[in-house]
Amino acid sequence: MAVAHRRKTLSQNFLHDPAVVRRLVRLSALPDEALVVEPGAGEGALTRSLATARRRVVAYEIDPRLAARLSHSLGSRPGLRIVHGDFLRARPPREAFAVVGNIPYTRTTDIVRWCLAAPRLTSATLLTQLEFARKHSGDFGRWPLLTVRTWPEHLWRRLDRVSRRSFTPVPRSDSAVLRVETRPQPLLQREQLPAYRDFVEFGFTGLGGSLAATLARRHGRTRVRAVFRGLDVAASLPVGLVAPAQWLSLFRELEG
Repeated sequence: MAVAHRRKTLSQNFLHDPAVVRRLVRLSALPDEALVVEPGAGEGALTRSLATARRRVVAYEIDPRLAARLSHSLGSRPGLRIVHGDFLRARPPREAFAVVGNIPYTRTTDIVRWCLAAPRLTSATLLTQLEFARKHSGDFGRWPLLTVRTWPEHLWRRLDRVSRRSFTPVPRSDSAVLRVETRPQPLLQREQLPAYRDFVEFGFTGLGGSLAATLARRHGRTRVRAVFRGLDVAASLPVGLVAPAQWLSLFRELEG
């Protein structure tokens, strides 16, 4: 497979800017002895910075040629393990760990979902397409289902913008550093989390137009309007314009 075709097939845009690498490692806020999993090591620019003396790093690379090259050039580093394989098929570590990576645009959602489902994840610091990071951190004033559904357990933030010129080949849009942190304690009692997720998923069905109209199908129009009024949330708001904190308040009042 030709290099250019392989890059396109695997959605590979290699990070080559040393300053961006340093910023990404700094923003990941890793303890010196952290266990770090890197999805898609590529040519190893980030891997080299992550694999310090005391840090343990497991770097996945699905491209066999790149994995072999990384094993040859970096395989002797203490604490570093190069894995030729698909990160999405990997089992999460059984101890606390962080994820740091420049991830393929086409696999972003799947990789983020993998991170969210990992029981011992402490944080995921990811270079993603700018639009994805802005959308999921509420930059557009709208909030998607994935962010709202996981908000009690995970904090979503966009930390930095990265020029598309920092990658080879150059992608069509800029990237951003998206950081998803696991909260030390959820914002709800753990036994309430399944009910909250069900509440959010029902709200996002969009039945009736506004969120209030949707929730009225379950809780009654009079009660829902009273709760919205008491929380100073406009009953006409479409579901995407309701912020995560408002969702939490609505859940506590209606189902908590």
